[in-house]
Amino acid sequence: MSNFDLAFDRVIGHEGGFQDDKRDRGNWTSGVIGKGELKGTKFGLAAMTYPTLDIKNLTVEQAKAIYKRDWWDKLGMDRFSKAIAYQMFDAAINHGSSRANKFLQAAVGVKVDGIVGPKTIAAVKSADQNDILLKFLAERLTFFTGIKAFDTYGRGWSRRIAENLKLAAEDN
Repeated sequence: MSNFDLAFDRVIGHEGGFQDDKRDRGNWTSGVIGKGELKGTKFGLAAMTYPTLDIKNLTVEQAKAIYKRDWWDKLGMDRFSKAIAYQMFDAAINHGSSRANKFLQAAVGVKVDGIVGPKTIAAVKSADQNDILLKFLAERLTFFTGIKAFDTYGRGWSRRIAENLKLAAEDN
């Protein structure tokens, strides 16, 4: 199984099926609660990011193709180890690519600008992978606690980080 296939299977386990919770800004085509069309989220692909996509009728195969093209390849996940690639991929899907890049940069102690360039890659290669994984997941959890919706969704987000800690230990 390729690193992408494994990462996709794991993310789908976190993201699940269709939901159109009106309180979730990602479910709205505008990204603003109550504005635009409430189209929902399925397999982690949200109306906010894909406003023209038929979210409700999306198949797993379509979702996988979108994830490969728009997330895995665009983020250059093949340049990272399996452990770091999965954590970056999961974070990018959950928080957006720039935020995932910032978590990685904070974890390796380089300038946090959301752009993974040569300095970030060099820092990743020279740092202890276990340290990166722990710091990366700590950055994610800290970020979650600062979101207004933490009271509503925080328990699920925290479970996701706990599961990712277990996966990081398996992968490392």
